[in-house]
Amino acid sequence: MPDQSLPKARTPEATPGERAAAPAHEGISRRRLLGTAGATGLVLGTAGAAVGYAAAPSEAAAPLTSLGTDRAMFHGKHQPGITDGLQARGHVVAFDLAAGAGRKEAAALLRRWSETARRLMAGEPSPHDDTDVARDAGPSSLTVTFGFGHSFFARTGLEKQRPTALDPLPEFSSDHLDKNRSNGDLWVQIGANDALVAFHALRAIQKDAGRAAKVRWQMNGFNRSPGATSHPMTARNLMGQIDGTRNPKPSEADFDQRIFVPEKGEPAWMANGSYAVVRRIRMLLDDWEKLSVKAQEDVIGRRKSDGAALSGGTETTAMDLEKTDAEGNLVVPINAHARITRPDQNGGAAMLRRPFSFHDGIDADGVPDAGLLFICWQADPLRGFVPVQRKLDRGDALSTFIRHESSGLFAVPGGAGEGEYVGQKLLEG
Repeated sequence: MPDQSLPKARTPEATPGERAAAPAHEGISRRRLLGTAGATGLVLGTAGAAVGYAAAPSEAAAPLTSLGTDRAMFHGKHQPGITDGLQARGHVVAFDLAAGAGRKEAAALLRRWSETARRLMAGEPSPHDDTDVARDAGPSSLTVTFGFGHSFFARTGLEKQRPTALDPLPEFSSDHLDKNRSNGDLWVQIGANDALVAFHALRAIQKDAGRAAKVRWQMNGFNRSPGATSHPMTARNLMGQIDGTRNPKPSEADFDQRIFVPEKGEPAWMANGSYAVVRRIRMLLDDWEKLSVKAQEDVIGRRKSDGAALSGGTETTAMDLEKTDAEGNLVVPINAHARITRPDQNGGAAMLRRPFSFHDGIDADGVPDAGLLFICWQADPLRGFVPVQRKLDRGDALSTFIRHESSGLFAVPGGAGEGEYVGQKLLEG
């Protein structure tokens, strides 16, 4: 779990308090409000029925909270769900094309999926057979992201368009992979700040698959809800550690170079896209929680309380890798996770981590099945994830307390323009 920090969620034009306090304006139409939202990139929620589902004429308009009104945009240079802030709920699901389904069926499926995602992200019902699960909710920062696995290209006769960056990941010594929960022809990532909104999108995507594709595996995750802390801060994982301090930020000059395929990159259909590595990493929490706080901090290389490096300062203070204590020992241990994952210790390798935690119950022996749905984004996994994971494989102190149980690598094309669907340049090019 490389030690990097996520970009903050996009900032609305009004503060949450201002939006929550905004009066409801009767007579403002749903179409007008949604049209305004498209122009600003946000739905500000001045009328209760302006987003989500339209209220019946006899119902009184009740303002949605800021959590419900926040909206991500489907159309754009990049797909949603990559640089957006962490969401409270997430689902990741892989599909395999059905027997006999090929390029034509895949194109029709991506067209359906894209239209469903566009509508749901705008707070509208799905195009057909809506389940009403999210009837009372706004968009709630819903994002839906689509990707293609290595096997997709052979299934659709598009082997010549398969990127070399999508070559299978190498085996790592920490891998204990379940093949039934790894890889897949197609991959969908869903995130939202409301559990019902996220489930509603998952159900719609699954129904849209119809006879063209079947679910290979599905995993559910969560993060801390927005507003749960007194001020915005880096997330914590289920080990209690602040997790994500050194993530690259969009404000950095080389961010796009590290995370996205360039406009004139190869293959051409991947322009402005990215590659997602997805790993189910189980945390051996019973063993971890037996350690003292000091021992846990030595494993990570950072203070548990505030995420600061053991060499001193605050969370964002640069780590001093050479600092020693009075006895001459390195303050940040040589095998500390934060030391090993630093880009400057891995030839500049960097990735944008955007994970979810998971908890799938208790095993028969009483051990929690919990950990991290690790999702990271990079322009090329051979220069991003792979060198860092190889370094971790050679002596990361954290490896004793985690187990990699499933893995997938997916090519995520750039965003769809108005009137387009995701992957159209590949499937119709």
